[in-house]
Amino acid sequence: MTDIAFLGLGVMGAPMARHLAAAGHHVTVYNRTAARAEAWVAANGQASAATPAAAVAGARLVMVCVGNDDDVRSVVYGDEGALGAMERGAILVDHTTASADLARELAGRCAAAGVGFVDAPVSGGQAGAENGQLTVMCGADEPSTFAAARDVIAAYAKKCEHLGPVGAGQLTKMVNQICIAGIVQGLAEAINFAARADLDVDLVADVIGQGAAQSWQMDNRARTMARGEFDFGFAVQWMRKDLAIALGEARRIGASLPVAALVDQLYERVEARGGSRWDTSSLIALLQTP
Repeated sequence: MTDIAFLGLGVMGAPMARHLAAAGHHVTVYNRTAARAEAWVAANGQASAATPAAAVAGARLVMVCVGNDDDVRSVVYGDEGALGAMERGAILVDHTTASADLARELAGRCAAAGVGFVDAPVSGGQAGAENGQLTVMCGADEPSTFAAARDVIAAYAKKCEHLGPVGAGQLTKMVNQICIAGIVQGLAEAINFAARADLDVDLVADVIGQGAAQSWQMDNRARTMARGEFDFGFAVQWMRKDLAIALGEARRIGASLPVAALVDQLYERVEARGGSRWDTSSLIALLQTP
């Protein structure tokens, strides 16, 4: 059993922390909205704390899963932040999808405090978190630091891989989001085409999903896209945040991302329709009602 602090109980963090508790770890949670932390404790036992600093007292691993770079800095460095209260030899694991620059910044601050660091963004969405089937992409400068974190992350991951030094996890998550952006737009165009051609969309998806067109998006979103159902999954506003990170990194390293840039513009149009919280598959709405 490991003493763990989990900071951030959103749609991803809450089930991830639940899996840690179910695996027998002692988990103390923190959330900016205290009522959510109290509700988590009522459902899962364990303990909550009023501040990040209080949550990490005695913890060997500290997991962070919040919204963006600024949120991470607030939880880690801010008033009563986690890092100042962590014990030497503890490990900070950041599951937030954030920038590679932030990962390197955190690593430097952690090293100065005698704390290990792993950047460990996740993929698999809310369903993956709920089912303990996330893919975790990790960057760590010390293999032993990654190994210690991996043993705990296993409670909610189907795959947890060390991809290189600090920052490699966040860079790999950018690759993941670039892939998804292109696939979702291609699927939206294909499903809209099938519907306008008076094909049975469900049957078409079933048939071509057994061939080279198969993808997670095809399996899980083709039918709901055709029905205009977007009230689940990964929100447009978060995908735009992730694409902004990827596009910024692409400018820095000289990589061309024309499709990702176009899809980001299309998501901006979805947001203009009030779709910030719609699932990312809502790209098809622009084709169904231009």
